Amino acid sequence: MIGKLNHVGVATPSIDESVKLYRDVLGATSIGEKFSMPEQGVWVCFVNLPNSQIELIEPFGEGSPIHGFLAKNPSGGQHHICFEVEDIIAARDDMRAKGATVLGTGEPRVGAHGTPVIFVHPKNMGGVLVELMETPKGAH
Repeated sequence: MIGKLNHVGVATPSIDESVKLYRDVLGATSIGEKFSMPEQGVWVCFVNLPNSQIELIEPFGEGSPIHGFLAKNPSGGQHHICFEVEDIIAARDDMRAKGATVLGTGEPRVGAHGTPVIFVHPKNMGGVLVELMETPKGAH
């Protein structure tokens, strides 16, 4: 059911500082612009890799869901992994049928790539928050 690994989400207290790490220490040469997603309470920046991306996420506003993660992990860290799926509704229904908890209302929302996404609770995914995103049209 799952397709390729699209990205690894990394929560950070400062995207600007994290960009320096990926650029100056790890040698990343393709880094997107930081942009806001106020409806999800995050700032986002993608570090492009040859085979995937790192999604840097920083809190946006007081109600950001990232605040709780950073309270437990002040320096930041891996927040989630994201896999592509062909049909987000079929993936959601399959997860529910298998007993997994789809977070939020269960209705897909638009993610940072502009495609529908859902999140599956870590308790059902071996301790890892999993994002499933519909494969962007024309991506393959």
